[in-house]
Amino acid sequence: MKNWNLLYNNVMDCLKARLSPFLIYHDWKHTQHVVKMAEHIALQEQINEDDILLIKTAALFHDGGFINNRSEGHEEESIRFAKKKLPAFGYTKKEIEIIVEMIRATIIPQKPKTKLECILADADLEYLGTDDFARLGNNLYLELKHYNPNLSAEEWNEMQINFLQSHFYHTAFCIQNRAAVKEKNLKGLLQQQKSPLRQKSS
Repeated sequence: MKNWNLLYNNVMDCLKARLSPFLIYHDWKHTQHVVKMAEHIALQEQINEDDILLIKTAALFHDGGFINNRSEGHEEESIRFAKKKLPAFGYTKKEIEIIVEMIRATIIPQKPKTKLECILADADLEYLGTDDFARLGNNLYLELKHYNPNLSAEEWNEMQINFLQSHFYHTAFCIQNRAAVKEKNLKGLLQQQKSPLRQKSS
């Protein structure tokens, strides 16, 4: 018998205690938000209760690899963390494999294959199509500067533009409810990119 509340509190306590302070984007609040959005999208997509629990579990672990100070390849660290922890909480081998593939579906560029993988992939990047985009994007920029102190705001803007232009949502919910705001956020970045040129020429 699975005890979701016990598992959730156990993993969240671990994230709060062990994630580095410089992780101001990939912090425990990000995981909390992705769990919440994964459940919300799954309900909108009419997923059954058992599968919703698996999606929430994958969301809970999807960035767990950051506790080992791994940025590159953190998903595989997250998978190791999940495989170690989940059997004690009543998850079967088959369920753990489904969770593992969902976590892999969050690797950029995202290539989800199943409905459940699509839901987690969208929950992870749902913020791209929200009004929180600028604030969270700035947090991610400051986090990346920890790894690359020379990363300029202009370079970051270009990275975000390229990412938004190549990204697409996979679920009907996000296509209908997030894609339009994502386009608005992209236009805002493109305008920011042009404005310094106007200032230089004036």
